[in-house]
Amino acid sequence: MKAISCIKPGLLQYVSLPEPTLKDGHSLVKINRIGICGTDIHAYKGNQPYFTYPRILGHELSGTILEASNPNFSIGDQVTIIPYLNCGKCIACRSSKPNCCTHLKVMGVHVDGGMLEVIAAPHSSLLIENELSFEELALIEPLAIGAHGIGRADIKPNEWVLILGAGPIGLGLMNLAKISGARVIALDTNDYRLKQAQSIAHVDHVIPPSVNTFEELKELTDGDMPTIIIDATGNLQAINNAFQYLAHGGKYILVGLQKEFISFSHPAFHKREATLMSSRNATRADFEYVIKCIKSGLISPLQYITHRVSFENMVSDFESLIDIKNGMIKGLIEL
Repeated sequence: MKAISCIKPGLLQYVSLPEPTLKDGHSLVKINRIGICGTDIHAYKGNQPYFTYPRILGHELSGTILEASNPNFSIGDQVTIIPYLNCGKCIACRSSKPNCCTHLKVMGVHVDGGMLEVIAAPHSSLLIENELSFEELALIEPLAIGAHGIGRADIKPNEWVLILGAGPIGLGLMNLAKISGARVIALDTNDYRLKQAQSIAHVDHVIPPSVNTFEELKELTDGDMPTIIIDATGNLQAINNAFQYLAHGGKYILVGLQKEFISFSHPAFHKREATLMSSRNATRADFEYVIKCIKSGLISPLQYITHRVSFENMVSDFESLIDIKNGMIKGLIEL
């Protein structure tokens, strides 16, 4: 069986693995589609936290059940895979927060992922959905990350929400914030991505790099500033800089991940009585909510897909795919 491994930063390689065998509590799943994620790109570039090499990448997955040890699953069922393997025993798991389990293992990050032909997946990680396409199923995971972040924000109708970064996670956040009734402002340094924010996520305003962001936000919000800011960049400068944009009494949610220490003025933060929180991964409920939104037409995952590549050409084409000049929002690997 063929798999794609990130051997070290800058080197992807096909490797040969034995076919997995069926074991208790698992199903064998033929992988059909794999989303190319920012995590895969960061791993390739050598700046992904919690990462060791070599590692088989891939955690935005859809496939078909080949064999199952669970009578509730049938051969041929279509599935999306929840790639977060939690222990079920720690304080987070006991508090219904398996997404931030103290021993969490994420496929494609802490353990090998799904850039391969067949995977043995725990039944708890499988979500059967036969009404959606493999393309839609592969995009549920990144959209669920957005759903979890929006859940953390607890948006009120007509609340001003500023979202930093209009990549696939940022666009999902914008899409889901609009569903929650927010007035959404998109901030990005890339004009092409800002156009995608308007066409895909239907944001209310975009702020291009040529504009004075602080003054623009002040004018848009009648001097109040956004009551919710969500970072989807993972960029240290962008994260630190955005503290100044937060309204008094506001919330700042970090969805993007940065390896370094963030810093901000304590007096400026304190006087706002602001809330700073992180949003990690997603839960099964977030996956189910995204599926519901797709089925009701509130989200159209296929709009996110800008590039497709075959599994056979993935290694040779990866560098060109992730070149920012090629305008990739979401790349999809087809098997």
